[in-house]
Amino acid sequence: MNIFLQIVTNKFVYVPFLTWFCIQLFKVIWDVVTTKKFNFKRILGAGGMPSSHSAVVCTLATLIGRSNGFDSPIFALSVIFAFVVMYDAAGVRRAAGKQAQLLNRLIETPGLSGIQVQEKLVEVLGHTPFQVLVGAIIGIVVGCIF
Repeated sequence: MNIFLQIVTNKFVYVPFLTWFCIQLFKVIWDVVTTKKFNFKRILGAGGMPSSHSAVVCTLATLIGRSNGFDSPIFALSVIFAFVVMYDAAGVRRAAGKQAQLLNRLIETPGLSGIQVQEKLVEVLGHTPFQVLVGAIIGIVVGCIF
């Protein structure tokens, strides 16, 4: 029980997690306001404004920098990790989302026979660079507050 308590009271765990949860909750609420429909998949889904991935890694990096020093090896590791995650969100996963969108349109095209699909591919996987930037700014601000 002591290990569990140490984990849940560790600000390097709960602050980034709460940041992620709040951003995902915002996305659900925003989706309800704009579409008038509740989509529970948004709470765990990727993509959209702002990037919760960017916010989480920037929150963690900022907390580490403030705690261990901005010249510490662990801060350097957290910054490199943050850049890899943000690059993936705006690059690789965004490209995969565009490919899913194209494949979904292709499958829906009349005249293509023999293609049977069980479900539509998820198109919102990545982020625009602006969504990543906003998420990063939120993460830095949250990391500075806590």
